[in-house]
Amino acid sequence: MGRMHVAAYRQLKSVLEFEITAVVDTDKEKADQTAKLLGAKVYYSPQELIDEADINTVDICLPTFLHYDYASKALSRGFNIFVEKPLCLHSKDAFSLAKQAEEKKVFAQVGQCLRFWTEYEYLKSVVDSGEFGKVRHIKLRRLSPGPGWSSWLADDQLSGGAALDLQIHDADFALYLFGRPAMITAFVNNRGEKYSSIVSELQYKDFIVMTEGSWDYPSSFPFEMIYVAAFEKATVVFSSLYGLKVYPENGDSFCPEIKKECLVQSDAGGNISDLSGYYNELYYFIDCINKGVQPVKATLTAGAEAVELVEKQKLTASKK
Repeated sequence: MGRMHVAAYRQLKSVLEFEITAVVDTDKEKADQTAKLLGAKVYYSPQELIDEADINTVDICLPTFLHYDYASKALSRGFNIFVEKPLCLHSKDAFSLAKQAEEKKVFAQVGQCLRFWTEYEYLKSVVDSGEFGKVRHIKLRRLSPGPGWSSWLADDQLSGGAALDLQIHDADFALYLFGRPAMITAFVNNRGEKYSSIVSELQYKDFIVMTEGSWDYPSSFPFEMIYVAAFEKATVVFSSLYGLKVYPENGDSFCPEIKKECLVQSDAGGNISDLSGYYNELYYFIDCINKGVQPVKATLTAGAEAVELVEKQKLTASKK
């Protein structure tokens, strides 16, 4: 994610006023390469950067189990923070960060990027506008090969498993669309790792939202994020592999026109080449700081609520 953010920042330099003054990575080679690429001072310890760097804002792309400690340290210095999702490993720490940021009166945002992903923004717009009538049901899925790129991700005690690292995107988006569900049902189906695959049903007043997060697939399996949203007058379908399409109850199917500010950065790393969500969320964050306006689209409180929902899903699943 650090590399994805660097790729987005490089493109944002042409449209926003900001300066990257320091970078840190405990991998010296990666740190040196990134610092050279950005013309920034290099550090090899996050604490050293917080203590010594000429900064007022920190973008935290550390492993999940380190988010709380270093975000708290940055907040104690009065720095603005952008924290990758999930905000924290535990919701109590996530809510604590939200409170700390509010008390410090800093600018703070969590990287729940689906709120900024163009195709998901389209879904949000048609839900809010009622363009296709009432929601009947929605499926939000995120499927991936196993996380072989980082050993800590496969450890549920460090990452929260696919439930917290993967499904949290769709859990958060359900909260963004509809708020807290009235009831939660969840199931796990794994070959060994405790939470490598989880399916949840979120029940609202007169419809359901199903979320699925799984990295219980072989390395040859392509990453895919998907939604199928059934409305009274149309069904809207998106796949990161095949695109966005609307199927009306009457008339021919069509592909909505959507505008992407940033399409592809093939050398950025990660499991998807489309940078639009990362670009948009970081644009929003920096623009809020420049304008002196507190971010409201992906707040730390929203990030904490997403972690809390995933905890409830995992607890429900563990009882079966």
